[in-house]
Amino acid sequence: MKLGKKVYIGMSGGVDSSVSAYLLKKQGYDVTGVFIRVWQPENGECTWKDERRDAMRVCAHLDIPFVTLDLREEYKKGVVDYMFHEYSIGNIPNPDVMCNREVKFGAFYSWAKANGADYIATGHYAQNVNNTLWEGKDKNKDQSYFLWTLELYEMAHILFPVGHLDKSEVRKLALKAKIPVFDKKDSQGVCFLGQIDMKEFLKQHIETNKGNVVNKDGNVIGEHDGAVLYAIGERHGFTIFKNTNNQERLYITSKNIHANTITVGAEVKIDNTVDKGILVKNIVLRNGLDTIKTCRLRYRQEKIQIKSIEKEYSYYRVVLEKPEMYSAGQSIVFYNDNICIGGGVMM
Repeated sequence: MKLGKKVYIGMSGGVDSSVSAYLLKKQGYDVTGVFIRVWQPENGECTWKDERRDAMRVCAHLDIPFVTLDLREEYKKGVVDYMFHEYSIGNIPNPDVMCNREVKFGAFYSWAKANGADYIATGHYAQNVNNTLWEGKDKNKDQSYFLWTLELYEMAHILFPVGHLDKSEVRKLALKAKIPVFDKKDSQGVCFLGQIDMKEFLKQHIETNKGNVVNKDGNVIGEHDGAVLYAIGERHGFTIFKNTNNQERLYITSKNIHANTITVGAEVKIDNTVDKGILVKNIVLRNGLDTIKTCRLRYRQEKIQIKSIEKEYSYYRVVLEKPEMYSAGQSIVFYNDNICIGGGVMM
């Protein structure tokens, strides 16, 4: 059944996508490796040529065709510009979620289908079980949180070849198959930034001004680089004056974009009370609301029990069993046991 089925797989030059390509070929698919070139800042560390070279080496080793797909424009518009806009209005976006939606399962998916693909594949740690998105077997690597935007019609054409494996098993397979990148370290951080600090990058592209750090009483106790740069719950990146008599670890408990202030305290004030809940927009669901049992507000967070979800006009109100800290612009992702039902963007 798999023999002759055409698969385009996104090849990053890393071990996960490389082993994915190896497994697909072994299973009888007609596999083509695709390196997706994304936008990178001019003053950034230019690593794409090295990554592309690694991807080419792997494809040559596996004896499969190799293609370079230039999606810089799509990435800049769908991921980077979106990120700039969200930060400028005080939200904290998920660039990895947008990369999956706009690039890997957006522009790449469309290009592959237009070029005769039966499937596209990636090295994500997630599982497609009968067109249902499941968490990856390796719970420390599970990436279902970043894949909530996948539409039901797309699932029929997506493969996650390593989702049923632990990372250690993937490494062993790479070594056994003599894949050139078997010992390559995992990439960290946002893919287009390399070693550039996110806040430093943002300060070059959106308007930021230094402002006051205040305590719960409104007294100025420090300064920061711009309220739009910070997420609720952060405890780094701002300065507390040395003469301030406070030895406790301080967290950002709230921020005022108009006044350009951030408020800090020893405990994070959670303003989504049990009755108030969280307003959510841009929801994608691959099953009914009644199937949703739990959610995550952050990557690798323990799942949180949901009390209720109700539609309010074009938004949804999600009431949790207990209040949780969150930042507007981040993703809330819905689950039923190990199945990812969908998600949305918190307001």
